[in-house]
Amino acid sequence: MTVATLHPFPPEAVQLGVALPFALRDANGALIAARGVVIRTEEQLQSLTERELYLDEQDSETFARALNGKVDSMVRQGALLGKIAQARPDGTPATGAARRIDNPLNAWDSLRTRASVLLHEAPAEDFAPRLAALQTELLELLDRDTDLALLVLIQGTTAESRNYSVGHALLVAVVCELAARHLVAWPAAWREPLRCAALTMNIAMTSLQDTLALQETPPTPQQRALIDSHGALGATRLRACGITDALWLDAVAQHHATRPGKLAELGEAQQLARLVQRADIFAARLSRRRTRNALSGMAAAKATYLDENQQADEAGMAIIKATGIYPPGSYVRLASGETAVVLRRGRLANEPTV
Repeated sequence: MTVATLHPFPPEAVQLGVALPFALRDANGALIAARGVVIRTEEQLQSLTERELYLDEQDSETFARALNGKVDSMVRQGALLGKIAQARPDGTPATGAARRIDNPLNAWDSLRTRASVLLHEAPAEDFAPRLAALQTELLELLDRDTDLALLVLIQGTTAESRNYSVGHALLVAVVCELAARHLVAWPAAWREPLRCAALTMNIAMTSLQDTLALQETPPTPQQRALIDSHGALGATRLRACGITDALWLDAVAQHHATRPGKLAELGEAQQLARLVQRADIFAARLSRRRTRNALSGMAAAKATYLDENQQADEAGMAIIKATGIYPPGSYVRLASGETAVVLRRGRLANEPTV
């Protein structure tokens, strides 16, 4: 995006507690806040509105149409001139189109880079809005092409063990989102804290996770201590970064302390934590380590589907329904003996396209 395609956006049009109807950018076109992000606190609102904000060409035209429509409606209703001068569109305009993504592969690379900086540094001053923008953009890319999202993320962790932590977090978030769509009893309101919990589940051991992926020896006692406590430590760190969502925080704290059984018998946060844990297992099996190659999609599916008692796991079943037994990006052996990469999920879970 070039500067010439950007148009100023009035900061006063940003509303507290209302989802952003447009992606907000800086003067260079860099994303500040993604479409759909909800500004939840006065501090976040002030931080955002103190900056010069811009929209791209398409969003600027949509905003102008929405604002003109609002003004026209107020005039017809006989509103006072002062009120008309303060008019702003009501939420996301019905005519608003999805953000155009010209090169989704570049978009995934950009998202991975920004996620790496955010998860490794976890800056307290603006972590919450940046993470919100990150998970919203992840959802946009996922909905644009689900098979491509799985292909890019699984291939990334299958072929490369460096910078493992961030690719793993993105993959777990995608798998959780897709699986949650198959859990019909779950409220839609759980999905955002679920994605955020998946992205930040290992925030207390991000660097250690990168180290372990390249390490040829078992974890040291010091490393093991951090592994065992990283859930609780992660929730503490997120609170220090201004996160207050109880579902998100508790899911992070409990994602390695879940138990098998029916999801409905668990508390809300425990249900989210259980899905995060099963998705964590699924993604880990598909990932390469210094000491082993990535496992097959079938092996990952089996590890996810069967719980600690070797019974069918409800969260694991939702994952398999969502991704298939052979998810895009994983390897399969053909009848000819050749190895192929799965490109797209098939109509049935065991019939992928290669």
